[in-house]
Amino acid sequence: MTEQKKTVKKKKKAKPKKAFKIFKIIVLSILFLILTSGVIGFGYVYAVIKNTPKLKVDKVLSLNQPSKLFDNKNNVMDNVITDEQRFVIGYDAMPENLRNAFVAIEDERFYSHKGVDPKRMVGAVFANLKNAISGKKGLQGASTLTQQLLKNTVLTNDQTLERKVKEIYLALDLEKSLSKEQIMEAYLNTIPLGGQVYGVEAASIRYFNKPAKDLTLLECAYIAGITQAPSYYDALSPNSKKNPTPFLNRTKTVIQKMYDIGKITKEQYDSANNDLNEMKKQADEGTYNIANTKFAFNPAKKSQKMDYEWFSRPVVKQVIADLKEKYKYTDEQATKLIVNGGLQIYTTMDKNLQDYTQAALNDRANIHLDSKNVDEFDKNGVPLLQASATIMDYRTGEVKAMVGGRGNQGAKSNNRAFSDLRSIGSATKPLTVYGPAVDMKLMGPGTTMEDSPLSGKLAATYPNWNPQNESRRFTGTKTLRVALRESINLIAIKVEDAIGYTNGIAYGEKFGLKYNNKSKTSIAAASLGQFDNSPQDRDGGNTYLMAAAYGAFGNSGTYTEPILYTKVLDLNGQEILTNSPKTRNVISPQAAYILYDMLKEPVNNYSAKPAKEKLGDIPVAGKTGTTDGNKDLWFAGLTPYLSAAIWVGYDVPREMKGHSGTAVTPLWGLIMGKAHEGLAYKEIPEPSGISKAGVCMDSGKTPTDLCSKDPRGQRITSDFTIGGGNSSALCDAHVLVKINKSNGKLANANTPADLIEDRVFIKKEYASDPNASYVVPTEQDDSKPSPKQEPVTPVPPNTNNNGTNNNPTNGNNNSGAGTGGNGNPNGTNNNGNTGTETQPPANEKH
Repeated sequence: MTEQKKTVKKKKKAKPKKAFKIFKIIVLSILFLILTSGVIGFGYVYAVIKNTPKLKVDKVLSLNQPSKLFDNKNNVMDNVITDEQRFVIGYDAMPENLRNAFVAIEDERFYSHKGVDPKRMVGAVFANLKNAISGKKGLQGASTLTQQLLKNTVLTNDQTLERKVKEIYLALDLEKSLSKEQIMEAYLNTIPLGGQVYGVEAASIRYFNKPAKDLTLLECAYIAGITQAPSYYDALSPNSKKNPTPFLNRTKTVIQKMYDIGKITKEQYDSANNDLNEMKKQADEGTYNIANTKFAFNPAKKSQKMDYEWFSRPVVKQVIADLKEKYKYTDEQATKLIVNGGLQIYTTMDKNLQDYTQAALNDRANIHLDSKNVDEFDKNGVPLLQASATIMDYRTGEVKAMVGGRGNQGAKSNNRAFSDLRSIGSATKPLTVYGPAVDMKLMGPGTTMEDSPLSGKLAATYPNWNPQNESRRFTGTKTLRVALRESINLIAIKVEDAIGYTNGIAYGEKFGLKYNNKSKTSIAAASLGQFDNSPQDRDGGNTYLMAAAYGAFGNSGTYTEPILYTKVLDLNGQEILTNSPKTRNVISPQAAYILYDMLKEPVNNYSAKPAKEKLGDIPVAGKTGTTDGNKDLWFAGLTPYLSAAIWVGYDVPREMKGHSGTAVTPLWGLIMGKAHEGLAYKEIPEPSGISKAGVCMDSGKTPTDLCSKDPRGQRITSDFTIGGGNSSALCDAHVLVKINKSNGKLANANTPADLIEDRVFIKKEYASDPNASYVVPTEQDDSKPSPKQEPVTPVPPNTNNNGTNNNPTNGNNNSGAGTGGNGNPNGTNNNGNTGTETQPPANEKH
């Protein structure tokens, strides 16, 4: 029995030893895990700190130096105003009750901690664990005012451990560099306080329409209280007007905390608490009225309009885009830098020219639409008739002036020069019709085309379309130079069909025009500038795009993207952005020069003459544009110095009495005259690779001696071609025919010999009214036959100086004659278009 007892005792002793051993393993494992986690955590924290850039205190305090815009002569033109509303004030302008209210509710040990509050951090950890165990939602924060300041200025709002580690590390560092007063001042100038309002001064103006220094105790407590949830506690929101209880309770909490930490007296606490209780009673009884409370709620809106609204906002937009591209910033980071960074942005704006252009557009007398020249206004006093203009140096890309509307308009109004898009009418023709035709070497300015109704295959392709010229008449055979000068719609359509309207659209996109899907399948958009321009999917052009597009004709075919600023400096004067314009080749230098020369025609010899009146001997080239129904009026053009575009119309399109030649070109000439003050005559040099040669105006081919014997007079002109001049294809439009001079019919065996006469006619299948009498007659002479007279047949033309008829095909300078009005120089429709096109309107304009 003794041995059995000993055995039992040994087993009893073994069990505690085994249990202790297991416990020991568990404890050691836990300690190991804690130690390992600690090492890993320390390593992580060390890595984050090591990679955190050194704190630049000036970035935290840069709010006293808002970003500024400078004109092209380095004079300040605007302070940057963004969607964020912020008004920086000094520490002394912040009432003591306001500072104490924020300390009480946000960071009660602010004046004693070193940037981080360990007691609050531990409390937050246990509170969050308790909430997690009990299933309560939400996390309790532990950020001090110092940490919040860093988050609002140099850090982001990302809810990540890395950001929190950086925040703690930098807060400790910041407290070594700044006094508590400096930190408080910066914090109260940066904190978000509802909507786009940042800082206590902006909040005081928004809610109470008075500066922060005049706030009452209750008002200070209210502003401090909304920090936690600005939208929820916004007293001006519809929900709060119906039920003010949430923000009243929050204000009571602030008042209570201020009293608890000794920042207000018992008398102040009782008075404020009684006022809040009274308002709560009103809320419970349904008699609460925001205009009749112990708070002085008197909401006011601060103007967000910059002095040079049309120019400055697009500049800021470009700078933000470039900051994002270069530094991979988010929208939030780039905007924060613009708002808080004290940037110096040097723009391309010529202040004097901008002011002059705005004044010129504002003056109704400068827009000649009717004899009254009287403006109509909307309810805000803004003219209903609107206009926009852009002037740029097409070589450097620098925009000198940009005006987005007439009249004194509000902040962020529709910028018709930069943001809006409209149909451009016939101003598209150099960009999408004649420019491509010349650049593709399919045609030249001397190529001829028939101004006649659509017929043949072209008419069959668009069976329900009956486009017209503005004159509602047809003028017969014209060269492309004349067709562009007179803005003949039917010829533009036929040229577009010949080159393929998809090619025309592709050129338009290279020139910067915008096409929605519907416009991309429309020959009317490509040839006549009649864009779809759906309100849900706007397309077309604006003066900013059009000025750049036309500039390519003066810049050897190189398109220079417009730029609105040249450089950006940071708070310390370091250059952080340099803006060099992007360029792309659109057409050849030869084609660009030929189009530049062709575009002189509307100004020198047609309806755009007023564009040149204020520019002396400086050459001017350009094109008008009028959309269907006279709803948009345009002129875009250039000189050897600058390019510019002007648009006139209504935001809600309506028909206008007038046309581009009289309404817009004088205005273009007026502002460009100002832009060219003091500039001497110069011309764009002609590039190599082009030459001039004689061309017949009826065939577009090399003239024969018959071309000079046309009954209408000389039918030979000289015009440019790319390459070595015209090919050997000779005129086949002029023919020598024997007629009976007494009746004008074709001579035959019946015609008396003394009545037979050789006469030059033009040979064509379609005869429009102006040229009908010059076309080869079709009737045979019906005179009685002479008994001794032999039959007479027409004499073939003497087509060259050697008496031989050598008429091969001209691949570079074909004619539309003899194509049945199809307008296809090769007798075929080579546009490659298939399917059914949505038909454009019937009445097109210049």
